[in-house]
Amino acid sequence: MASLLDQLKSMTVVVADTGDINSIEKFKPRDTTTNPSLIAQAAGMPEYAKVIDDALVWAKKEAKGDTKRAVGLALDRCAVEFGLRILQIVPGRVSTEVDARLSFDTEATIAKAREIIAQYAAAGIGKERILIKIASTWEGIRAAEVLEREGIHCNLTLLFGMHQAVACAEAKVTLISPFVGRILDWYKKDTGRDSYPAHEDPGVLSVTRIYEYYKHFGHATEVMGASFRNAGEITELAGCDLLTISPALLAELQKTEAPLPRKLDPEKAKAAKVERIEMNEAIFRAQHDADRMAKEKLAEGIDGFSKAIVSLEKTLESRLAAL
Repeated sequence: MASLLDQLKSMTVVVADTGDINSIEKFKPRDTTTNPSLIAQAAGMPEYAKVIDDALVWAKKEAKGDTKRAVGLALDRCAVEFGLRILQIVPGRVSTEVDARLSFDTEATIAKAREIIAQYAAAGIGKERILIKIASTWEGIRAAEVLEREGIHCNLTLLFGMHQAVACAEAKVTLISPFVGRILDWYKKDTGRDSYPAHEDPGVLSVTRIYEYYKHFGHATEVMGASFRNAGEITELAGCDLLTISPALLAELQKTEAPLPRKLDPEKAKAAKVERIEMNEAIFRAQHDADRMAKEKLAEGIDGFSKAIVSLEKTLESRLAAL
């Protein structure tokens, strides 16, 4: 019998959720996603010292002696350097994240995305192979809408609520990343439960609802489940457009042989009874305020990614001084 991973790949695009190039080479996903925490983690590995140093050398040259500017430039360049190496391995796309500290600034997010795309273009990489990752704030979604019209494809991340998903679809973003495991974390803490069966997992149910809504109403935006805590969450979402999975869970799926039935199906979703949700800024903000889980987890996610960026900045500053 084929492994769970091989069966999953037959119905879902498997994406590696890592900045570790060795893991990407091992599991051979089509696409790869990174985020500030993953880049910061990889930056601390000796085997990636050259990636970081290449970013710093480039930034130092561009900054022309301005140390503060060099660190800022190196921050984005690190993500691009990892992206360039990843794209030599995967046949598809890499997601590169905009600074999370810009999550509530539409114009700054647009400008930063254009800068990232320009760096890839200078290295000979077309924008069809890049997904710009942006937090699913109202401001971030509006930035993505502008970028998509320019042909810059976006991955809306830190997505926890249906209101975020509907707004993203109506903005015609390329892809969304609903965070399965972080939703589960919130519900376990809120209810005091130790666990949920996979088919009752609140994160699984959230992604299933979003998938059915998108397919029922013919939205082109792709759904990529993310942030998994266990293999059961993944197998319950077999058939989702894409799933981005950590190396540890990819390894577990690869070594496990068992039947894997398809759980999400576009034809079943089209036939399902689904009510359309009206969306505008006032509705979005009201629904976000009313959804404690989405509100708390979005704020927590932005804060966590922002702290990872600050940590990476400190690492870059010390290594720049040593160059």
